Amino acid sequence: MLVKTFQAASMAEALRMVKSELGPDAMILSTKKENTGGILGFFSKSVYRVTAAVDPVPRQAPPPAPSHGTHRPLPERERTAKEELESSMFAPLARELKELREKVDALSRRENDVKKPDREENQEEALPLGFNLKNVPRGDLEEIKKLLLNTLTKSQEGGARTVQWPNVSETSPAEAHSGLELLPEDSPLAQELIQSGISTDLIRKILDTLNTLPAEDGGQNLKNRLGTTFSKLIKFAGTLKMRKNSPRIIALVGPTGVGKTTTTAKLAAMYALNRGNKVALITMDIFRVGAVEQLKTYSRIMGIPLEVASTPKELEKAVEKHSACDLIFIDTAGRSHKDKEKLDEMKNFLDNKIPIEVYLCLSATTKDRELEEILNRFKIFQVSKVVFTKIDETESFGNMVNLLMKDNLQIAYFTTGQRVPEDIEVATSAKLADMILREASE
Repeated sequence: MLVKTFQAASMAEALRMVKSELGPDAMILSTKKENTGGILGFFSKSVYRVTAAVDPVPRQAPPPAPSHGTHRPLPERERTAKEELESSMFAPLARELKELREKVDALSRRENDVKKPDREENQEEALPLGFNLKNVPRGDLEEIKKLLLNTLTKSQEGGARTVQWPNVSETSPAEAHSGLELLPEDSPLAQELIQSGISTDLIRKILDTLNTLPAEDGGQNLKNRLGTTFSKLIKFAGTLKMRKNSPRIIALVGPTGVGKTTTTAKLAAMYALNRGNKVALITMDIFRVGAVEQLKTYSRIMGIPLEVASTPKELEKAVEKHSACDLIFIDTAGRSHKDKEKLDEMKNFLDNKIPIEVYLCLSATTKDRELEEILNRFKIFQVSKVVFTKIDETESFGNMVNLLMKDNLQIAYFTTGQRVPEDIEVATSAKLADMILREASE
């Protein structure tokens, strides 16, 4: 192997020298920038040194395989060390791509055969034995997916499953055959749902459900149709209904920092000031500095009574004291979902004869995996509904859709800022669809 170092005033010039003298097959071994000349470090000039190598020894090419008229033998030429390496790396990939092409050709033949009336329908055709996509580069995989999709679209008479997507009709192959996640890439809605972070299996469910909706008055716009779809797949609690002879008692629980105290104040204001209901507040958050004073300030401004309960007995007395109210909201101390001891302690606090509904407050800025972990830990409270806070602090809403659909949860409210009482609203399917589509268009 011939190794040589080149020096030039620029990297581009050095690479041109390498190519000119050693040819396009030269391998770059190292590059380095140095300062030369000058006096005491001044007036020096930068130079680039590039070390490259090439194998000058021609190798005898193996005899060409017998030609049957389908392939032309490659001309004999020099094979460098670089080519040897590439050959060893990409040989498995070439075999797999060849097998995939054979699969596509088979599907194309099936398309022609199904046109014959005397042909029995063949519903399935397996991939070649040992087929594996692990070594296929992502870019190649996308091209392969498109090729398969186009071929299978034409062969739907042969048994492929046809799915009608919004604005596009594509054929989705049986996943058991290829394991490829084939969403219609030219469906604008599919792309927006992907961009929002909704999982692939749920996107299919959303699009399948949306496609079953009847067109009304010439068709609805996309946002309305997506909202209607969410209303069929996600439970929305709606506005609280009052009881006749006893108050509804709602305790807000959740991790630290999700905004339970301000959410409690917002709910109290929503129903006391905006709807005219009789509301009382109870706080159990005696551990966080300033928590009681914060809620006292809100209660004084709104003219709503506030009680502090540090024991289960005090909680019972506070509820009894305000039994004539329509609503009682309980603010609890924030607890890490990883602190099992503190969670069990708060559960024992709330486990009494009082009929308490538990709302779990979750931050919309939390990632999917952590949302699942939090939900699993807080399930010991028999969570009734979910409140998503900090809607204004996130740019992705797919995590909410994932959690609500996968765990069949009921969503009650969105909070959209720090202002009390303005920044809260009843969660609706239309609002969720608006967030998803607005996010994708930004």
